[in-house]
Amino acid sequence: MTIEVGAPNLQSSALALDAAARRTAAIRTLAVIAGAIAVFGPILTAMVSHWAGSDDYSHGFLVAPLAIYFAWERRNKLRRARIESSWWGLGPLVLGSLALMVGRLGVEQMAMREAFVLTVIGLVLLLLGREVFRILAFPLFFLFLMVPLPQSLVNMLSFPLQLIAADLAVDALHLLNVPALREGNIIHLATARLFVAEACSGLRSLLALGTLGVVFAYFFRKSPTERVVLVLSTIPIAILVNAFRVGLTGILTHQFGEAAAEGVIHQTEGFFTFGLAFALLLVEAWLLQLAWGLVRRRRRSSAT
Repeated sequence: MTIEVGAPNLQSSALALDAAARRTAAIRTLAVIAGAIAVFGPILTAMVSHWAGSDDYSHGFLVAPLAIYFAWERRNKLRRARIESSWWGLGPLVLGSLALMVGRLGVEQMAMREAFVLTVIGLVLLLLGREVFRILAFPLFFLFLMVPLPQSLVNMLSFPLQLIAADLAVDALHLLNVPALREGNIIHLATARLFVAEACSGLRSLLALGTLGVVFAYFFRKSPTERVVLVLSTIPIAILVNAFRVGLTGILTHQFGEAAAEGVIHQTEGFFTFGLAFALLLVEAWLLQLAWGLVRRRRRSSAT
């Protein structure tokens, strides 16, 4: 009979070394990312100021904390993941450098801000490897949602959305026998005019509801197909609910005058309609769950 006295000690030593190597890799990666944050400091500071100064992007304050939470939620998988550097990380780093250069030359804020996210992605892939990157892919790509759109793109999207909202609102007013005529983004009523401004285009609701849809799909749905459908459906929901808001403003203005289209009443409509949009998203998620369950039951019954 042989007694292997040293085996448990060797195993525990190997585990200790592995844990120490993981801590070293994690600390090194966090230190490098902290350095990247310092380098991109002025760009990130300007982005935070953009969030604070624009209601369209106030949801940006939630994106980074949520991404950190999503990463922390994967901590058990990360403990088991193999850590090894991967040269694939050079790809996002090169793209980030190019985006930063183009942004500097063209004074394009979006490119410089996305360069930071690409840099973080590249550093994780380069220093921790592909297995860790696969685990952290969703939190990393989620960071792109904190980057505001360029004003040129906002202007290009806003006006068509204003026209769609005005068109749908006028159709709804006609159904309710409220006289209305659309002229561009202006709705003429019997006693007043409604100007569907850029702030009423629905882009703000679309961006916020899209981010909320991504978070909701992540937490409450496991099927990738169902998640994609939920996120994409936030686009028509936001457009329809914004048109409802414009139509509701038209009805209130027709009944109570132009004061109903301004001030506290108008702001209250905004909160109410965004809550309605989220409620519609919940109802859609429930209906999708029923439909997916029915499809799965039919497949199981046909298989037997």
